[in-house]
Amino acid sequence: MNRAIPTLAGLALALSLALGPVAAGANAEGTITYRHETEAEFEQQIAAKKIKTAVINRSLRSVRVMLDDGSYVLGRYPKHQLQPTIARLKAAGATVTLLSKREGEKQLPKHKHKIRYIVGGVVIVLIVIAGIVLLVRRRRQRD
Repeated sequence: MNRAIPTLAGLALALSLALGPVAAGANAEGTITYRHETEAEFEQQIAAKKIKTAVINRSLRSVRVMLDDGSYVLGRYPKHQLQPTIARLKAAGATVTLLSKREGEKQLPKHKHKIRYIVGGVVIVLIVIAGIVLLVRRRRQRD
């Protein structure tokens, strides 16, 4: 019985080492990387009718595009040009999906200034406390 435990542990370790890269490869396979392109390149893709599907995010004014060759591209459309962009994409034969406002806002970058607000609040509290201490000392010196 004592010999079986190290043997089973060794077997489990060998299996995890052998199957670990396979599991990691499965996770990496599901991620999509988008190549950024300019508005001019985006317009050329539309004109050449190379776009298969397009997902439009109104919050970011971005279009996530899958081309006919299977590559993924991230483009942007000009301000106030949502409807003309949708019309051009549909005319080029692309399947267009418009994200809802909630889904689009999920892709917005998170605020990275949280620490600044915390530090600012602490500084204000310290200033208020210092002011109160000074007022109390003045009153005591008068009396």
